[in-house]
Amino acid sequence: MESGPVAPAGPAPAVPDAPAALDPDPSDSSAAVVDEPRRPGPRTGVAALSPRYQIGAALALAVVAVTVCVHVGMVFLHVAPSNTVTKAHGKAIDEWIYPEFEQNWKLFAPNPLQQNIAVQVRAQVRAADGGSRTTGWYDLSAQDGRAIDGNLLPSHTQQNELRRAWDFFTATHGNDNRPVGLRGALSETYLRRIVVLRLERGGAAGDGGAVERIQIRSRTTNVTPPAWSTEKVSTSPVYRELSWWSVPGDETEGGTR
Repeated sequence: MESGPVAPAGPAPAVPDAPAALDPDPSDSSAAVVDEPRRPGPRTGVAALSPRYQIGAALALAVVAVTVCVHVGMVFLHVAPSNTVTKAHGKAIDEWIYPEFEQNWKLFAPNPLQQNIAVQVRAQVRAADGGSRTTGWYDLSAQDGRAIDGNLLPSHTQQNELRRAWDFFTATHGNDNRPVGLRGALSETYLRRIVVLRLERGGAAGDGGAVERIQIRSRTTNVTPPAWSTEKVSTSPVYRELSWWSVPGDETEGGTR
């Protein structure tokens, strides 16, 4: 067989060299940017304060923390069974707790309260022209009830202040409204100041007037039994009326002036 013509042997074709790496063009935005050292940002919070104010903030935080710890410890000792600490320091614990932080566990009692107790007050007022008049009865418990009704976040004051003040009074007084024990006078002062403050806020004295005396009473009614119950209770209200109390001048507007 005849073969085709053979190409003459010769040098291999030259392959072009790869282009040399070029230095990045400063005007080329795609060129890599060398990171500069980061500068610390401005200080915020407590770190932004001067050393003197930082020390003050630390001391204030320490005082708050110590106060919270002491309060939690006092409440724990108040509700705990009698022990060596409460026997030795019972007076100091009572002075810390009463009357503002008194604890009450009636919710967990075997026989919870089945009565509605409303605290009401009326006042003798000295008018700006020098005359005197007696107001009608203000139902303070009803005012608290209206403030709580429909309120998703009612205040502790609206829920408990007046109710606990009246409980404190009845616990330290007999049926004749005379104090029993050493805390009777304290409970009277506490209840009187709350009531006077409420009257002042409600404008009971009028412009330029002042509350001179107050009289407090409770209105107790039994809770109506459910329809399926055979229990029979009286729905007639029972009143407990206290005598008239004079209001010291420094207790006007809750003792704030």
